[in-house]
Amino acid sequence: MSAPTPRPGILDIAPYQGGKSSANSTQRVIKLSSNEGALGPSPKAMEALRNTADRLHRYPDGGCDLLRSKLAEKYGLEKDQLVCGAGSDELLTLLIRAYAGPGDEVLYSQHGFLMYPITAKGVGAVPVAAAETNMTTSVDSLLAAVTEKTKIVFVANPNNPTGTYITDAEMKRLRDGLREDIVLVVDAAYAEFMTGQEDYSAGEELVRAGNNTVMTRTFSKIYGLGGIRLGWCYAPVEIADVLQRLRNPFNVSLPTQEAGVAALDDDDFVNDCVRHNAETLSWFRDEVNGLNGLTAHPSYGNFVMIEFPEKDGKTADAANDFMMERGVIPRKIGAYGLPQMLRVSIGTKEEMEICLQAIKDFVNA
Repeated sequence: MSAPTPRPGILDIAPYQGGKSSANSTQRVIKLSSNEGALGPSPKAMEALRNTADRLHRYPDGGCDLLRSKLAEKYGLEKDQLVCGAGSDELLTLLIRAYAGPGDEVLYSQHGFLMYPITAKGVGAVPVAAAETNMTTSVDSLLAAVTEKTKIVFVANPNNPTGTYITDAEMKRLRDGLREDIVLVVDAAYAEFMTGQEDYSAGEELVRAGNNTVMTRTFSKIYGLGGIRLGWCYAPVEIADVLQRLRNPFNVSLPTQEAGVAALDDDDFVNDCVRHNAETLSWFRDEVNGLNGLTAHPSYGNFVMIEFPEKDGKTADAANDFMMERGVIPRKIGAYGLPQMLRVSIGTKEEMEICLQAIKDFVNA
């Protein structure tokens, strides 16, 4: 007897590999591989989680009513256009399930989030990567790659792992250049770190301006809640309705919903995180750029992408191995087409000092 056979293309998918959490080292392990919150979780979210312990036998509100109300109030959005999910990953998956299928094309930027092509293949669609300019999303390249089969365009803004972004004007130019039947998804997971960039917008206005743009957001980064999986999107009414029909009945757990509601009130914590990230990222980049042969690229997220020489002994792979032996875990990003780079999340100042020393020792070894 033969085993059940999955649909064509499923076995061609390379499973997503998250950042490593452990290292073969006798030293203290410092995880800088997953862009997690440097200051830990929101204190108000932690308190809310503790307070749900005696209600874990209750099903959550399937529609995330209170959480959506809180999001609408905080960001000035329409509640019926908000959809919550188990991380923004779930919402990205639902969008592809809803609007793409076998033979359709899903378009994204060259060094965009790996879940875009992975999820596209999962529904039998064809992932199409558009070339970037200086590791930055190119609107011209995206528009040139559009065909009659294009159904969805994903733009992570700012982008992970490159750390670059495109302006609000460029995003509008992209939207104006796409057919009305193409869904533009603005993945704004790192939007809260975009302070001081007046030419940037997370995407709310584009959602309001038509019926074919979706903005996705997450609680994983600025609120430090990656472990409980919570994301949300703002979409036109018709698209929000489709996502509500597709999502699992209780896709966001009771503790997660209450933690999210509480986190939205933790403005002091958010401000501390933004300030810490800006100061530490700037200091760390300057220090790395002062080392022979290395380039720490500009970044508008909570991470830095470091370019290593493409020569024996001082490559990104060699640096990764050296750092891992010291207990410092960076992220290799060869899967993103950037084998000469390592991505380093911004941790506490102490963690970044230890990381920097490991990099210095590697360069000078």
